[in-house]
Amino acid sequence: MTEAQIIEYRDLTKPILPENAIGRVSRMDAINNKSVNESALRQLEQKLKDLHKVLDKAVSKDFGICVRCKKPIPVGRLMIRPESLLCVNCAR
Repeated sequence: MTEAQIIEYRDLTKPILPENAIGRVSRMDAINNKSVNESALRQLEQKLKDLHKVLDKAVSKDFGICVRCKKPIPVGRLMIRPESLLCVNCAR
């Protein structure tokens, strides 16, 4: 799902060509939307990177252990955010 969203956001962040016949206000809206989509794309790419780290770690004894304080990450947090490498306290 994350990979599909990344593909979608990459399409949404393509350059806005000046020859497109849209008005000035519409062009400004398109540029603003592009900026928002670029931010979402960066977040999704980081999430995917973190998910790959977690998958690599899932088979080790360190899975579910906070990388900062070395305490167990609550199961509920891992279920909501499986890419979490930090417990709630360390993530703050």
